[in-house]
Amino acid sequence: YSGTRDDPSLRRRSGPLYAFPQQTLYTVGVASVALGIGRAMLSAFVDLAAEKTPRGLARLADTATVQAGIAKGEATLGASRAYLLEALAEVYAGAGETEPIDIPDRARVRLAATHAIHGASDVTDWVYKAAGVSAIFPGTPFERRFRDMHTLTQQIQARESHYETAGQVLLGMPPEIYF
Repeated sequence: YSGTRDDPSLRRRSGPLYAFPQQTLYTVGVASVALGIGRAMLSAFVDLAAEKTPRGLARLADTATVQAGIAKGEATLGASRAYLLEALAEVYAGAGETEPIDIPDRARVRLAATHAIHGASDVTDWVYKAAGVSAIFPGTPFERRFRDMHTLTQQIQARESHYETAGQVLLGMPPEIYF
């Protein structure tokens, strides 16, 4: 039995799912968690913005900065999720029963997942700052998720260098790092 899935003869099962190397599946899993954290942060902030009125200011939901930030966050999360799902669906549809997916397909999924992780992290950071002091206390919907997101972004799956590697593949060059 092989945990790497790269040698088809060592696999217990065949099919398109098993054509994806472990690292490719891991990156999709991490991206999915990041998108979930980003979504939970944005949803919690929408609730907070409807209620919170900082001293001497208007209710958060009534400010143009918050309105635009929520819209940008929604667009970032939605576009990141759609890009990831599109890449996965197309690579999965083209995957064979036994052979591992090729390097361009691995790079495509890696790029979409890396983009999703960083997009969700950007949304999380904006929400954390926009929520102000409401975000810093344990037990709030923000504090733990902020820490979880920044723990996640320190993992190998979120490396900024994945953009370089994907770019090498997109330019027809061999990748310096194997996916």
